This record gives sequence, structure tokens and C-alpha cells, in this order.
Amino acid sequence: MNNPHELNADERLDDLQNHGLMLIQKKNGYRFGMDAVLLAHFARIKPNDRVADMGTGSGVLPLLMSQREPTARFFAIEKDPVMADLARRNMEMNGLADRVQVIEEDWRNAVAVLGPQSVDAVVCNPPFGKQGNGPVSQNGSRRQACHETEDGLARLVQACAVILKNRGRLWLCFPAARILELSDVLRACRLEPKLARLVCSKPEQPPYLLLLEAVRNAAPGLRCMPILNVLNTDNTETGELRAIYGGDTVGKPLR
Repeated sequence: MNNPHELNADERLDDLQNHGLMLIQKKNGYRFGMDAVLLAHFARIKPNDRVADMGTGSGVLPLLMSQREPTARFFAIEKDPVMADLARRNMEMNGLADRVQVIEEDWRNAVAVLGPQSVDAVVCNPPFGKQGNGPVSQNGSRRQACHETEDGLARLVQACAVILKNRGRLWLCFPAARILELSDVLRACRLEPKLARLVCSKPEQPPYLLLLEAVRNAAPGLRCMPILNVLNTDNTETGELRAIYGGDTVGKPLR
């Protein structure tokens, strides 16, 4: 497909309601969710940052983060050839091919592609499903995006640590219930948790998601931001969530 605007029969075009950004996604494959939007907003990107996205999928994280800092450059790593092609088309369609390099490669090989201590930051929305807990999707892209493999978390964190510069930042989201497990893995790789934010569905419910920033070779000391509530008690969206989404629904299908 030469024209990135042309859709295949199994694809749909979504309006991200953010600076005119559009996103091609698979109708029946893995599609980004609220966690990606919250993570892109949480990441404290700086001018001229070189940022790696480990497992970019359709490329939604670089797309959203590119609008937060126009001088940043991104390396979107994706091993699935179908998803990597989708990410490339999304960058071309949005005029970001010069700032976002899509690399068709397993994130385990990121250091061979990018080099050690080569990036200022890494962003990652890793698979949440712990192996052996609950049913596994039969859809290939969904299974890859949602279920981690054995020792997958440790291997992912180590891969991130190797390509980060000294004092480089790692941003990721993870189930709130696994916060201690995540902290142990990060600190074993000399990535110190420095900023955390818990996300709740409603004020009266326990947190379900953790947004975390870890810094390579930083001194201990964690700062916790106020809890982010997604919904009010009456099931309406909170003002903060609407502000994060830009006042409209991200991912509204066009066709």
C-alpha cells in the first residue's frame, strides 16, 4: 500500500481529537486504550529528547507524545511486521515520518539497534496479563500486547535500562496491585522509582493502574502525585480526564 490514507478491509481510521492526529487501527486486533492516553500525558518529555517506545503497536504513544514536545525524536520499536507497517503508515499520514523512526525489531534487540546509553527516555505500555492468570486471547496481536511471557517483565526492564543514558527516564504503566513486584525489578536494574500516580475508576474504588517514572542511577526518593479518578460517583467523566483527552473522546471511529 503506497497511500497511507487507503485502508484495508480489516482496518478503521480513528480521530484522536488531538492536534488533528489520525490513527489507523485493526478492527479486530489490539487497539489502544485509556492507559496509553494517560501514559502519554504523564510522561515528562523534555526538549530534544531521544525517546524509545518499546513495543509501539500502531504507534499511538509516539503520536500523542510528539505533540507535547515538538523537538523530541522517537524510535518506535515493534517486532510484528503487520503492526510495524501500520505504525509507519500512521507516521506518514500525520507528517511525523521525519521525527518518528519505526524500527521493525524485537525490543530485546533494542541495544543492538540503538546502542547502549543512547536515548534520554523510554516509554512502555507493557503487557499486563501475568502468565498463568486468566484466559489468554486467541488473537495474535492482542495476545502479544496484553499477556507477558515468562520472566518478560525483568527482561523488558533490563532492555530499557541498557539503552538509557545516565539519569535517563523510563515511563510506564502497570497494574497497581503489582507495584512492589515492579519496584523490585526496576531497582535490580538500577532504575529508581521517582514519580508515581495511581489511577482509580471512581473515588470510592481502589486503584487499578499505576503510572510510574523511574530514573537510571538516581538516588532513592519517591514522590506521589494525587490520585487520578477517571469517573465521578455518578459515572460521568471527571474534569481532569476530560482535560487529558482534550475535551472529547479520543479514538472516535471515522470509517
